[in-house]
Amino acid sequence: MSAHCQLTGRRPGFGNAISHSHRRSSRRFDPNIQRKRYWLPSEGRYVRLSLSAKGLKTVDVIGIEAAVARIRARGEKV
Repeated sequence: MSAHCQLTGRRPGFGNAISHSHRRSSRRFDPNIQRKRYWLPSEGRYVRLSLSAKGLKTVDVIGIEAAVARIRARGEKV
């Protein structure tokens, strides 16, 4: 499973790890992905989503129905 948020579309960023001697090596900045299960009343079932921390807060604000509608509008299967 790739580290990306189904709602916000956040994906890993890439950069360099810089040592004390200032040598650079490649590294990856992963988003804070959480797997959460929500009850979807319109379909009478639970859905499990992979969301970033910001995505979790967005669901709290707009609600699960609107969040699932946004995910489906992006073309992802829920």
